Amino acid sequence: MTQYIIALDQGTTSSRAIIFDKKGSVISIGQKEHEQIMPRAGWVEHDPIEIRDNMREVIGIALGRANLTRHDIAAIGITNQRETAVVWDKNTGIPVYNAIVWQDTRTQPIVDRLAGDEGVDRFKDIVGLPLATYFSGTKIVWILENVEGAREKAEAGDLIFGTTDSWVLWNLTGGPDGGVHATDVTNASRTLFMDLKTLQWREDILAEFGVPLSMLPEIRSSSEVYGEARDTSLLRETPVAGILGDQQAATFGQAAFDPGESKNTYGTGNFLIFQTGTEIVKSENGLLTTVGYKLGDGPAHYALEGSIAVTGSLVQWLRDQLGIISSAPEVEELAAKVEDNGGVYFVPAFSGLFAPYWRPDARGAIVGLTRYANRNHIARAALEATAFQTREVLDAVNADSGVDLAELKVDGGMTANDTLMQFQADVLGVEVVRPVVAETTALGAAYAAGLAVGFWNDLDELRANWQEDKRWSPTGDTEERERQLRLWKKAVTKSMDWVDDDVR
Repeated sequence: MTQYIIALDQGTTSSRAIIFDKKGSVISIGQKEHEQIMPRAGWVEHDPIEIRDNMREVIGIALGRANLTRHDIAAIGITNQRETAVVWDKNTGIPVYNAIVWQDTRTQPIVDRLAGDEGVDRFKDIVGLPLATYFSGTKIVWILENVEGAREKAEAGDLIFGTTDSWVLWNLTGGPDGGVHATDVTNASRTLFMDLKTLQWREDILAEFGVPLSMLPEIRSSSEVYGEARDTSLLRETPVAGILGDQQAATFGQAAFDPGESKNTYGTGNFLIFQTGTEIVKSENGLLTTVGYKLGDGPAHYALEGSIAVTGSLVQWLRDQLGIISSAPEVEELAAKVEDNGGVYFVPAFSGLFAPYWRPDARGAIVGLTRYANRNHIARAALEATAFQTREVLDAVNADSGVDLAELKVDGGMTANDTLMQFQADVLGVEVVRPVVAETTALGAAYAAGLAVGFWNDLDELRANWQEDKRWSPTGDTEERERQLRLWKKAVTKSMDWVDDDVR
């Protein structure tokens, strides 16, 4: 009898394979980072071939470390960086260009062109999203307009598009030899092309973008058998049975299935998702309306989302670009050496500001510097930026929902940082709760796959797996909290209106 589910987590900085048992516990992990390609300011790319090869390797690592084979695995789940766009030749499996990453801002002129006189909310009532560089739709347009021969090959039906879940699925199930070209509703809802009500591609919107319908994957539910892994994989003949975009997967892994339940993931960026059930709720406060999940033939469940572009990647920037730390954990050590931020605020608008502002003209800013400030204060300000941004998104969720959250479930790598989590509780004024299993993104994909093949019976069984690991309660007084937030918001205004026509 098969005893395990494997989740393939294709993330922004690495690809991972994680094996889970019936209780949702991690059995083994295989992980490999891939290169962050930045050809010029605002451009962020990944090599899809490197991702494909890394994914094959980490499957072997995870199976080897657990001393398991494909016969021990009941199903495969996939989760992924959602808006990153790959366009490839379906006949050869060769990408026509690097994957353009969700953080990339090169498509702002395309956004402006499509917005025209109607503005960035032109399609929002249909797709739940404003026009922005964040989403994959404009990235496809850029490739078609800037890669030689791409437009002609796309019109001839030779090129196909996918977010990285589709890229992994297609290669895993055969590639040019019958690979399944599909995605799930959560990833499809991040393209700017899917009608939230019908869960189908909108041909009229595709026509406005100039993207052929033939390029797009089939939209499927988040939990069903899409196909089987082929002979080229160590998982051959294992059903691929679950797909969820990373943030929806993390929500699912937190067992936050019902209206009013939420989570906040601390990863490359931060993403707070608030479930609204089968009702489509339109935000009045800068949040996105997205699909939360859809299980088989069941109804779609929707959510509000607050997307923050730069949180964990700010720590990576301190390490790789600025060089003031040599490893990510060191940022907490530096921050703990000072009692406060010394008046320093760090607004990491490297890709503009996402929720709740949606200001592509913003750029990163460090303000409040005096001779007193040192690298410890900058490290602390970098951590605090994550908490302040989350506070602003949570305020938007509370305003849209009309109900103040009593506690915040958290997950992701940065939740290991006690200094940050305590400050987060202080800034929010509510309790912050971390689960025992921190790998909630991969766990959510595993849950979706396991439900599809009967490994788990229902959502109640998944709820029973969730266990609390640690809880942080707010300290300090309200007056100090509001003072800090006031100064943060003042700092945010200093990052705006930076990009002019001649600024790169």
